[in-house]
Amino acid sequence: MMAVLQAYAPLLPEIIIVLGAMVLMMQGAFRPENDAETSRIMWLALAVLVAAGVAIVQLGEPARLFGGAFVDDAFARFVKLLVLAGAGGAMVLAFDEMKAQGSFKFELPVLLLLATAGMMVMVSAGDLMALYMGLELQSLALYVVAAIRRDDAKSSEAGLKYFVLGALSSGMLLYGASLLYGFAGTTSFAGIAAAASVAGAGQNLLLVFGLVFLMVGLAFKVSAVPFHMWTPDVYQGAPTPITAFLAAAPKVAAMALLVRLVMTALPGVQPQWQQIIVFLAIASMVVGALGAIGQTNIKRLMAYSSIANMGYALVPLAAGGAEGAQGVLIYMAIYIVMTLGAFGCILSMRREGGLVEDINELAGLAQTNLFLAFALAMFMFSLAGIPPLAGFFAKWFAFLPAVKAGLYWLAVIGVVASVIGAYYYLRIVKIMFFDDAKAPFMATRAKEGAIVALALVLVLGFVLPFVASPLVEAAGTAAASLK
Repeated sequence: MMAVLQAYAPLLPEIIIVLGAMVLMMQGAFRPENDAETSRIMWLALAVLVAAGVAIVQLGEPARLFGGAFVDDAFARFVKLLVLAGAGGAMVLAFDEMKAQGSFKFELPVLLLLATAGMMVMVSAGDLMALYMGLELQSLALYVVAAIRRDDAKSSEAGLKYFVLGALSSGMLLYGASLLYGFAGTTSFAGIAAAASVAGAGQNLLLVFGLVFLMVGLAFKVSAVPFHMWTPDVYQGAPTPITAFLAAAPKVAAMALLVRLVMTALPGVQPQWQQIIVFLAIASMVVGALGAIGQTNIKRLMAYSSIANMGYALVPLAAGGAEGAQGVLIYMAIYIVMTLGAFGCILSMRREGGLVEDINELAGLAQTNLFLAFALAMFMFSLAGIPPLAGFFAKWFAFLPAVKAGLYWLAVIGVVASVIGAYYYLRIVKIMFFDDAKAPFMATRAKEGAIVALALVLVLGFVLPFVASPLVEAAGTAAASLK
């Protein structure tokens, strides 16, 4: 018995989350549904995430299970901790807001746990079947949470759009996987890598078309242009805490899956997939930067910001190698903090009628709530990549591998897109500090949001520069483990 438990120990974090979700689902189904009980389930869900994180830290030597379909290595552990941090942060943001909206149901934390389990399987996928299983477990749960406010037309519309376009992308991904299987005769990443390393494999049409369709499916998950169409509508229509979740954890997991796929399954055809990555990166950076300029809804603006950020994260991946993977990991780690902090500020923008999403309603916020205005300004500066905030270091580590790989023009386009993107971030700062003040937001919510946001500002601007070395080293170790 002990030998069996030791053999499957790498699965312990996923087992903890899935069993936790099942227990909480039964508790919610058989106990009276009220705010107190639902709050208890949410706290228990957070405890499950913490337990899974502890289990990851305590894991022993790297291992592969089920014939290499499940990979437990330093890369998987690093990304899983990021996913758990993103999911936990989004759950904390969801507490008060979902209560205020009247959509605080016990199903929400259960679905978020199941989505997190799917993300963790994605991160450890070493086989096309494991890849698809994790991807769909995540996606099916997210389709439901996007439409969890059934009495809200916008939320229902967001869930329907996400589902329809997600099903289309899943079909493309499956078609690409079938073509790769037809090419290699196996679904394992190691087997595909061996077949793709044969001389002349890059000219094989099954491999080329399979690669294209597989990348299309994954590009949808990371909101890369031109497969970003769902992002602004879903971000705007979904409840704001759910939007925060969608913007954080799933993006990290999908980006990590993309990194593992190209680095471990397709290293022999890097020129082929590099062209696709470069196109996705340039299109995402440019469209994300230009598309946000005319936005008046702050959630739609954050959607285009997310699209641009995924473009920046793809830049080091285009460079390839361990240093490129390290750049992706560092960027995504900082991206989670920036995104959750910005949404924490957005969730503090509440008046008696509900959340305020119009950017112009931030006018004069510095006069009515200086702390919140300062915190949001710091996040905007960080997203714009202005030193010495963390966003600057994120872009530095994103563009550096591209420069070292000789992709100077790609780095230049990224810098130009960052300068263009700075316009709409700085516009928000200008509105908050220089426009005539509008009616103040609800004092209690704004105060709580300001405290949380300011704590993250300290991390972003004043703590991270001093602890960047451990993050860089951990990301480097994780990237080096990709084989």
